[in-house]
Amino acid sequence: MREWSGEDGDSVRGTLPQRLLRLLSLLQVRREWSGAELTERLGVSARTLRRDVERLRDLDYRVEGTPGVAGGYRLASGQDLPPLLLDDEEAVAIALALTTATGFEDSALRALAKLERVLPARLRPRLAAVSGAASVVRHPEAQGADPTVLGMLAACRHDRAVTDFTYRDRAGNRSERRVEPHHLVSHGGQWYLIAHDTDRGDWRTFRVDRLHDARPTHGRFEPRELPAPDPATFLTRLFARGTYRYTVTMTLDLAGEEVRGRLYGPLPGRIEPRGPERCELRLSADSLDLVCQYTAAVLSLGATAEWDAPAEVTTRLSGML
Repeated sequence: MREWSGEDGDSVRGTLPQRLLRLLSLLQVRREWSGAELTERLGVSARTLRRDVERLRDLDYRVEGTPGVAGGYRLASGQDLPPLLLDDEEAVAIALALTTATGFEDSALRALAKLERVLPARLRPRLAAVSGAASVVRHPEAQGADPTVLGMLAACRHDRAVTDFTYRDRAGNRSERRVEPHHLVSHGGQWYLIAHDTDRGDWRTFRVDRLHDARPTHGRFEPRELPAPDPATFLTRLFARGTYRYTVTMTLDLAGEEVRGRLYGPLPGRIEPRGPERCELRLSADSLDLVCQYTAAVLSLGATAEWDAPAEVTTRLSGML
């Protein structure tokens, strides 16, 4: 096997094995890199980069290059794919994500075990330390989602395939839906699909655990612009506007920002200003416990409040009013 030497001297030869692994790892992350991007990431000259690429080719990795000033490199697909390469930070990040996954813990644990077997020996103690030290408090109302369904929906979104499925709403009613998948969002221990419903001509949100028999159709769609800055904001705004079984409306002699700052976690509702030191707060949820807990938390702030609530809420809270 050839020895490389040249403009970068002994420092280059000393870091060559690690740098080749880093180069190969980068080529696996993205389909194509420009030469300038790779030299910056690796901290080497363009000449050294060309030599490292030739070294990978000598090791039978199919690295294709594009000539010219804007040229770049990519790892060609084929039957002889390189092994999975992870640096220390990537291995820890994946182990932490798998250890704290909720909704499909069994699948995550199987994946973690496989990952541990294929990693180099030097990374296994780090992986074991993370998986042994980290845990997650499962959301009490989380039902879990089928990873196969999540994968199907993600693939339909990637392929821009119009998607059919059967959906059961919170009242138990079933309906056939045809949508253009836009995004999957995890919130409060549940997975939600944000999509444009083609039959209703509007955006809809679907809980993935209530979704069955998801399948792509032959139809394709052009992605629409979501009426929100990002999917997470869209979902939280939708929840805040929603009307559920129990709804409490409160007017407080307190600025909305102060209410948000003194309460822990996101509210199941919305806060709207009614002046510099006054706001209206609306809480709504299917859970009586949840509505009562947040109503009590708001009342405990000590501000003068006028509020309207269902009889079930006032009865539950009568002991503290």
